[in-house]
Amino acid sequence: MKVTRSLRILGRVQGVMFRESMREQAERLGVTGWVRNRRDGSLEALVQGEVSEVEAIIAWAHHGPELALVTRVVVADASGEYCDFARLPTE
Repeated sequence: MKVTRSLRILGRVQGVMFRESMREQAERLGVTGWVRNRRDGSLEALVQGEVSEVEAIIAWAHHGPELALVTRVVVADASGEYCDFARLPTE
């Protein structure tokens, strides 16, 4: 069953290769959607895929790449249809 979730990732998550690392994880897991920096220093992502793959990328987002220091991940239901995983410009 395909699900879509929005994520807000807080902590030291910018300038640590989080977006590119998340794109690589999404590609490896077969997850579609997007990720972008927010002007407040957080990251925002939308992830879509089978439940197990989405749960896996959410679990990964709780720690991120080696240099990140994630303090909180806020997850909510979302909608939309995505065919790949993109890095979007800062919002």
